[in-house]
Amino acid sequence: MSFPKQLTLEQYFACPIWFADEPKYVKKLNKASDPYIKQSKKNLKETIDKRNKKFGDKKDMGHVFHSTTLIGDPKFKELQDYIGATAHNLLDEMGFDLTNYQVFTTEMWVQEFAQSGGGHHTLHTHWNGHMSGFYFLKASEATSMPIFEDPRPGNTMNLLPEKDKTKITYASSQINYKAKPGRMIFFPSYMPHQYMVDLGYEPFRFIHWNCQAIPKGVLNVV
Repeated sequence: MSFPKQLTLEQYFACPIWFADEPKYVKKLNKASDPYIKQSKKNLKETIDKRNKKFGDKKDMGHVFHSTTLIGDPKFKELQDYIGATAHNLLDEMGFDLTNYQVFTTEMWVQEFAQSGGGHHTLHTHWNGHMSGFYFLKASEATSMPIFEDPRPGNTMNLLPEKDKTKITYASSQINYKAKPGRMIFFPSYMPHQYMVDLGYEPFRFIHWNCQAIPKGVLNVV
């Protein structure tokens, strides 16, 4: 009995993440975001004050200031149009047939983590969507960063220890991306992701979005 000397490797079920650095919009979108963040802080002030009065003054520690929708605001239209077109192209690149679908940016908002630290997002996915992403407005090596987790539950259930966690291998169960102003990331909405706890050393602000491919029949579009 003989065995092949070399096995053929084929890779399937890949999980893509795309990123690019485009800082030229940071200053403009930060300015446009300021009123939204200011309003969010105003909305949460009473809640924060009550907590601090009851348990001790921790300022805004642990909070994430979340805006209302940015969709429809002309200051963000250029970004929104880019997101929708890019999401369409990436889904097409992945191999999906979008002939009978139209891609919309269904959600877009800006958020900022607490100045006193403690801001974070626990692990989650985005339901009822197909492409999500971030655009970082305020970030540095001292701030939080996004962490993506392996979306395959079967693999997660049976993970063995990694030989070297500093290397990205088939054994890796999570990956992180450094955040910096102007960095943009796109990823399928099924990708579980989280934000590590921010320590409040420097401001951390980013725009987040979700896109959905909607059947044209639902839209009465031919």
